[in-house]
Amino acid sequence: MPVDPNIAGLLQLIANSGLPPVAEGTVAQARAGLRTLMVDFRDASTLPAVASVTDTTIAGSIPARVYRPEGDDPRPTIVYFHGGGFVIGDLDTHEGVCRLLANDVGAVVVSVDYRLAPEHRFPAAVEDAEAAVRWVVEHVAEYGDDAARIAVGGDSAGGNLAAVAAQLAHAAGIELAAQLLIYPAVDMLGDYPSRIENAEGYFLTLSDMHWFGEQYSGLKYDDPAAAELDRDPRMSPLRAQSLAGLPPAVVATAEFDPLRDEGDAYAEALAAAGVKVEHQQFPSLIHGFYGLELLSPAAADAMAWCNAKLKDLLG
Repeated sequence: MPVDPNIAGLLQLIANSGLPPVAEGTVAQARAGLRTLMVDFRDASTLPAVASVTDTTIAGSIPARVYRPEGDDPRPTIVYFHGGGFVIGDLDTHEGVCRLLANDVGAVVVSVDYRLAPEHRFPAAVEDAEAAVRWVVEHVAEYGDDAARIAVGGDSAGGNLAAVAAQLAHAAGIELAAQLLIYPAVDMLGDYPSRIENAEGYFLTLSDMHWFGEQYSGLKYDDPAAAELDRDPRMSPLRAQSLAGLPPAVVATAEFDPLRDEGDAYAEALAAAGVKVEHQQFPSLIHGFYGLELLSPAAADAMAWCNAKLKDLLG
């Protein structure tokens, strides 16, 4: 199946924009590019309405934004980590995603503005993710007020952080209710066919992935030290010795995504470890579809599937 025609138009627009590829530009250019795509191009009136949106600080110093849907507590709480290769993205770029997630699931969503590389390299983002989850667990009465229904979620790099946070929470005896992993980066230096098949032309490129990884780790992609770091499950959660006992998971991947195969592999590894998994690889879609619901009906349907499956897991 070819790329969704609506998304193909976006890819052509990006190609004709004159902006340098992420891997050939500066960090500032990459951050500005994502904000242009996800914030500046979007009419604020199209953002899904929610009962309230509150900017706050959690775990002492981590900025966060809390989205509350209509309705009364108790309800689930989702701790959400935005994508962007650990380098770009922020609370604003994922505003629409979090509003829709809150409404679709009927949950309070706590969007976490974790520290970004290269200013703050690994494991800073992991430390923030772990601290954010612990904070929400300890203060759940201020959010959804249901300690039995706390989930983590994220897309791309945020999916990595959600998977890692779920592992760290389980190791600490914190039982989360679910995890939402949207095209997660789970094996940073893995060798997969999808990284070759989808290396160019589908928004996220293999060169971009290498660049993001170098910003995050501080190591060149082919540095032997990078291979050593890749074995750390806080960097590559697929490398964990055991996935048994982790919370039920929704795992979504896309056909035209270099991260496709590792996301599929993580879903398979979770299931093999006895974890309940809802997994779907979406044909015709690219990395970044989670947030393109206004552009592509196929993306909207995929997002609806992800959010509905998470709602089912949260009861």
